[in-house]
Amino acid sequence: MHKILFHCLAGGSLLVSGAAVQAQTVTGDTVVKPAPAKAPAVDAPATVSVTAERPTGRIDRQVYDVKSDVGSTNGTAADALNNVPSVAVDPDGSVSLRGSSNVQILIDGKPSAMLQGDSRGATLNAMAADDIESVEVINNPGAQFGNEAGGGPILNLVMRRNRKPGGFATVNANAGIAGRYNSSVSGTYNEGPWGYQGGINVRHDGRNSVGEVSRERLDRGTGAFAPSSQSSTNNGLNDSLGLHGTVNYNLNANDTLAASVSYNGRSNDQRSLDRYINGDSTGSTIGDYVRSTVRNGDSRNYSWGGRYDHKGELPGETLKIDLRVSSSTNESDSDYANAYAIAPVNAFDSRARQHSETGNRIVDFSGDYERPLAGGTAKLGYKVADNKSSFDTLYTDINPASLAETVNPMRSNRFELDERTIALYGSYQMRLSERWGALAGLRAEYTDLNVRQITSGVEAGNKYVNYIPSLFATYKVSDESNLRFSYAHRIRRPNAGDLNPYVVYRDEFNVAAGNPKLKPTQTDSFEIGYETKIAGLESSLRAYHRRDTDAIVDYRYFISDNVLLTTRENGEGSHSSGLEFSVSGKLTPSLTLNTSGNLARSQQTSSDDLGNRSTRTANALSGRARLNYQINADNQLQLALQMQGKMLSGQGYRSPNNTLNLSLRHTVTPQLSLVMNVTDVFSSNKMETVINSASLRETSTRRFDGRMIYVGLSYRLGGATSAAKEGEREPRFGPPGGRGPGGPGPGPGGEAG
Repeated sequence: MHKILFHCLAGGSLLVSGAAVQAQTVTGDTVVKPAPAKAPAVDAPATVSVTAERPTGRIDRQVYDVKSDVGSTNGTAADALNNVPSVAVDPDGSVSLRGSSNVQILIDGKPSAMLQGDSRGATLNAMAADDIESVEVINNPGAQFGNEAGGGPILNLVMRRNRKPGGFATVNANAGIAGRYNSSVSGTYNEGPWGYQGGINVRHDGRNSVGEVSRERLDRGTGAFAPSSQSSTNNGLNDSLGLHGTVNYNLNANDTLAASVSYNGRSNDQRSLDRYINGDSTGSTIGDYVRSTVRNGDSRNYSWGGRYDHKGELPGETLKIDLRVSSSTNESDSDYANAYAIAPVNAFDSRARQHSETGNRIVDFSGDYERPLAGGTAKLGYKVADNKSSFDTLYTDINPASLAETVNPMRSNRFELDERTIALYGSYQMRLSERWGALAGLRAEYTDLNVRQITSGVEAGNKYVNYIPSLFATYKVSDESNLRFSYAHRIRRPNAGDLNPYVVYRDEFNVAAGNPKLKPTQTDSFEIGYETKIAGLESSLRAYHRRDTDAIVDYRYFISDNVLLTTRENGEGSHSSGLEFSVSGKLTPSLTLNTSGNLARSQQTSSDDLGNRSTRTANALSGRARLNYQINADNQLQLALQMQGKMLSGQGYRSPNNTLNLSLRHTVTPQLSLVMNVTDVFSSNKMETVINSASLRETSTRRFDGRMIYVGLSYRLGGATSAAKEGEREPRFGPPGGRGPGGPGPGPGGEAG
């Protein structure tokens, strides 16, 4: 009986950031600023109506309005995130922020099972962009945010809300090339104390791909390299269905109850064909065969919740209690068939089958209380959360003569993880002077972790406490300029997939396994930012430095000839530094610019299976450039260039890539619009990874369908005129409502608990 050891170290965070920004009242497209006053350095709560592009950050985050993007009516959540500065989402749905893949994604400030593990990519590619109000980028999370969902920077999806009296509805219908389509219906109705909001969306799409892998492995006997190659095609469009609904009831002027429910289902079907050619160190071919795969399955995601909001007698006094329950299940059955031209020595039976099932369930119960205290604002909160994950893989070899199935114990396993977290946090906001302000906080987390490797009968557990302090500060340089500082210490704990030691079959050349000895990654990040207006354009510049200790990275080695195992290890360390900038505003009355970039230098130290330690560096420039041109009153054109720089990953790196997207909106009537989206206009998007170590040289390239075209109609009932005007504006910074810019509170949907 082996005991699995988990090293979960206590950690803390110290955050410094923030700005004092005057509230602005907006009427139509004209921004009216109040007369200058002795503004406090700490941002005071305010109600702000914002309709112009305004790259303003709140005290601990940047808020990007994505609901008015030209292509939002037929795009996905992945498309919306790809328009956010320093965020990159590849066609598989993998997300990175400032070159780091350790990113938490929350919905309305809460973790969701469908945005964790293998479910994340499929969910982002199925969720309608039209349901998202804004995206909050939180590079240095404060004390109100825990580490139980990964511990890295946070992308918070704030979903649309409409609390105006009366009704409003939107109907979208879009058709794409090669039989793709999507449509959605959403609406709200508010009357008296009751409010209803909901929607449904269906989607039939996907990204077919072709791939090439060229690999050379070291033959330790001869010291020469043996070549091998893999070519593949993957095809399969999938169907998804999403439902969501919310009911609000105002008990009185100060108390509100809300209940919500959602469902998302997606098929998981695919057909693929792979050809494998193996060689030895003398140049002879020792294996040549084709494997065909038929995969069928589906994923199901559910969530429900309830919320109670109370406004106290004091100005700014609030109590919020929130319960969220979410679950995600992914199932697939894969049938494999091999056709051997030259059978390798270790050839398996020509047929095999694999059944895989993963599950995740999160229960999140949180609350916070905020009130004025001693000239400032105090806030207290709690969270009780339970996160259960499971993996179940059954692999069987099939005798081609008798069709008898035999369980392959090396590729079958069942694993479960249960993580319970109890957290308390408190914060206090205060004014230090007319220009300086601060927000300090402390979070304490108790975690109880239990794992069960059911296949081998091994159980293990650990309990520990983390203390996470935070501090935000801001300096008001002038009425239009703010200086921000921040420091944060965060913890990334390994998830269930990182820890599961059993081998999971990917294809004939590649298998994967976790590492139960992983330690959590300790991250320290520093940032200084300056925001101002230059030539009428809102501008910001941020310098940052991030250092990871015990960074969790990919580690690869051969477990047999041409079979490469990818697992995880704690690298010696890594760090990255960079300059991030953004500029946005109107260049002419008809032309709007929204651009951002990230010039970064990263360094990573890792080892190969020969024990050689190497340190690699990468300089990368990533950016977004968007031009929105109002051709006339009825036509609007948008061009968006996305560039992703070089990214280090374990023993290798991902090569740069870029895409150009085009969107056109034509207003047919005040209620009806015609929208066309062209994604990857020049078919330039590809995923290329390169590994060059003492024992392995590999280049892997995947290219997707390329240019994608969607054309559709969007019809709005109720409030159509204002909605159409909203669609004429470029996505912007700034909160969609609630607290004024720079305020420390999480804003609509942002309670973290």
